[in-house]
Amino acid sequence: MSDRRDGAPEAALDAEDAAAPVDGEGGDAPSPDGGHAAATPSTHTVRLELVDEPGQLLAALHPIADNGGNLLSIYHERGNKTPRGRIPVEVDFEATPERFEEIVDALRSEGVNVMQAGTERYAEEVTLLLFGHLIDTDLSDTLSRIEACESASVADVSLAAPQGTEEASSARLRLEARAGETEAALSAVRELATEKELRVVEPLTGVDA
Repeated sequence: MSDRRDGAPEAALDAEDAAAPVDGEGGDAPSPDGGHAAATPSTHTVRLELVDEPGQLLAALHPIADNGGNLLSIYHERGNKTPRGRIPVEVDFEATPERFEEIVDALRSEGVNVMQAGTERYAEEVTLLLFGHLIDTDLSDTLSRIEACESASVADVSLAAPQGTEEASSARLRLEARAGETEAALSAVRELATEKELRVVEPLTGVDA
């Protein structure tokens, strides 16, 4: 097996070195009673966001193997960090469509942030501003809780803060939302801002031309 990305900053790890698929669960086996043929496994990609701590990668691979995914390659982008300071990891594996859905659900159930799954992409983008005591109210926690909303991912953060924490600061957030779920993402931000007494300046949505 070779890395799909020539010249990558860090070679992809062989899946066999990280985790092994469950016996015989690379795909649904044909029914022994001569039933319909099983769906053909195809290659899928998931892009995950992991905490930079020992064991996190292996823990994230277990839901894939345990649900019948046949791991192909792992691209561990240690040279890059997400806005929350975590490491993006791209995993390729084979699975039937049904098992692929089960794997994605299992990853999310285990608390793994799935930034992209297969052809599922964040198709909408929205930029908003947060004003208030962002540092005192724990900006890292704010970003983590926005990310916990599965409708969106924080693509970029730009913080403008005066010296010290007595004065209010501002943060420009660029969110990538799933198609049709921008309003759900904004609602999550509004609720969090209300809780932390922050002010949100957001773009107009749902306005007819």
